[in-house]
Amino acid sequence: MSVSGKKILIAVSGGIAAYKIHFLIRDFVKKGAEVQVIMTPDAENFVTKLSLSTLSRKPVYSDFYSDNGTWNSHVEMALWADVMIVAPCTANTLSKMVHGMCDNLVIATYMSAKCPVFIAPAMDLDMYAHPSTKNNLELAESFGHSIIPAESGELASGLIGQGRMAEPATIFNAVEHYFNSDIQSRSLEGKTVLITAGPTYEAIDPVRFIGNHSSGKMGFSLAEEASKRGAKVILISGPSVQTLNNPDVELHKVTSAKEMLDKVFEFYDTIDIGIASAAVADYAPKEVAQEKIKKNDENLTIELVKNPDILKIMGERKTHQFLVGFALETQNEEENAKGKLEKKNLDMIVLNSLRDEGAGFKNDTNKIKIFTKTEKKEFNLKSKDDVAKDILNFVETQLLK
Repeated sequence: MSVSGKKILIAVSGGIAAYKIHFLIRDFVKKGAEVQVIMTPDAENFVTKLSLSTLSRKPVYSDFYSDNGTWNSHVEMALWADVMIVAPCTANTLSKMVHGMCDNLVIATYMSAKCPVFIAPAMDLDMYAHPSTKNNLELAESFGHSIIPAESGELASGLIGQGRMAEPATIFNAVEHYFNSDIQSRSLEGKTVLITAGPTYEAIDPVRFIGNHSSGKMGFSLAEEASKRGAKVILISGPSVQTLNNPDVELHKVTSAKEMLDKVFEFYDTIDIGIASAAVADYAPKEVAQEKIKKNDENLTIELVKNPDILKIMGERKTHQFLVGFALETQNEEENAKGKLEKKNLDMIVLNSLRDEGAGFKNDTNKIKIFTKTEKKEFNLKSKDDVAKDILNFVETQLLK
């Protein structure tokens, strides 16, 4: 299924990025979609109704009444649409949307819409980074809307940073992806996803080991969600009490970091997406005692050697794979996560902090931040199943670019 025959409602608000909407309309019309454009009054300062109506082949509305006195029914347009796209979505329009400030045709139509809503924010970098904007975007997401993140680059102010509206092709791809994804249930069909999960145990003797408190819950949730989306999933897990009830997920159990490394590279060349959520031990005993070590002495010294850095090796050998890493930090969290993203040649990194209550090991919830080389996105505390959805939604957005 494509956008052919689909009814696309595009709502334009008053930002400099409005000029890009001409290209978006053209792309939809070329692919056989029916496009209706509405505008906020301020949008008319940036683009004309004439140019937009010429491309969309329909009248463009910015008020409840036309010049001839006819009523422009916001309800009729809202119910007509298969999807609604708000682009560019300024900070002002975003705030009105999430708080129900219904003072223009765009907001009235939005509040009447029963279709999926896509939001492409556009504003200066400090406005985009402001806590109120972040909260409003999170609210919009909680309503079930799809956010197409602003991109980084030169802004109208002359500053460089994140805030420019996503390119028309990115917005078009996101909407086309929605229609092609069988109601979002098979959005990763045809992709092979490799996920590492849980801790690794590094033997000291036949009884004892060096390990950590990772439960593997996050990795198992990711595997379940990726499988629901139609991906072929390979899950490589260290020792974990988690159970997997999905026969479509290919589960491989390992114990040590060396075993996990070997298993990862058994499949690495064939995968499309790698998600390294395992908490791999950094060090292992240089020598493993063949018999249980007796407590004969007051002190025991064990010489440790560094384990192979699985994620770093994945980054070094990356050819076509989209690679996601995890960072669990207790200090300088963002700085350390960004450093890991760069040093290990990752496409994306998921940061969780042990300082956040309810996040990290031994919890069924998590609170994350996601970083790419140009983007940052924060999420509220959620169940790990919902966090898995957020992570994979973000991955899918990146793959569309």
